Amino acid sequence: MRYYVVDAFAKQVFGGNPAGVCVLEQPLEAESMQQIASENNLSETAFVYKREAGKYDLRWFTPKAEIDLCGHATLGTAYVIAHFVDPDVEKMEFDTCSGILTVVKKGELLEMDFPSRMPEEIPVTEEMVQALGGQKIKAAYLSRDLILELEDMEAVQQVTPDFARVLALKDGLGCVVTAQGKDCDFVSRCFFPKLGVNEDPVTGSAHSSLIPFWAKRLQKTEMTAEQLSARGGVLVVADCGERVSIAGSAVLYLQGTLEV
Repeated sequence: MRYYVVDAFAKQVFGGNPAGVCVLEQPLEAESMQQIASENNLSETAFVYKREAGKYDLRWFTPKAEIDLCGHATLGTAYVIAHFVDPDVEKMEFDTCSGILTVVKKGELLEMDFPSRMPEEIPVTEEMVQALGGQKIKAAYLSRDLILELEDMEAVQQVTPDFARVLALKDGLGCVVTAQGKDCDFVSRCFFPKLGVNEDPVTGSAHSSLIPFWAKRLQKTEMTAEQLSARGGVLVVADCGERVSIAGSAVLYLQGTLEV
């Protein structure tokens, strides 16, 4: 099958978040997809199957398990569709386990339509503090992921997680630290040891919760977000009520053929 690696939420290679994209000529069973994702050993590998121009089936796998929503691998898949599968298509509809997700070309950006997942506040525990290496936590919130609000951008940059303790946290699939930004509206870092990914470089799906959270806090609907990982990434986002918009650019790193 055709295979691509795309750096999502990046304007040049070695930035953003690399996603594997497998273009299927026929449907593939989940066990085989999981084996391929484990072999690729990227944070996510996407598997896309074209039903007709503009409409596709899409699934995402980490090295350990299938995941219900992945932003950067969706962006990477849309890039592959737009450049190598259906270059004339302006709007793409992906049928996923999180429903229909649409991606629209907007100049150099690809704009994704995702569900909104407003987190609810929960008590801060000593386990959370220890998981962040003793970092002070202003407040804790929970949706799919555990969202921990820190004092400022510098605190987010300085977090040194104890990943064994992050793995042991009972709340959340991932652990996300966030704070208001300086040159952007808000910043974050995302840790997913439960999925075999200690720190994810840029996490679109986490912004399903971060966008409504910061939109309410900042009283803004259109924002710019930055993920402060070593690779870094910038997201242009908007709160649209029951949905959120997440846009970014992407760049091709690799194309080839998987022999399976």
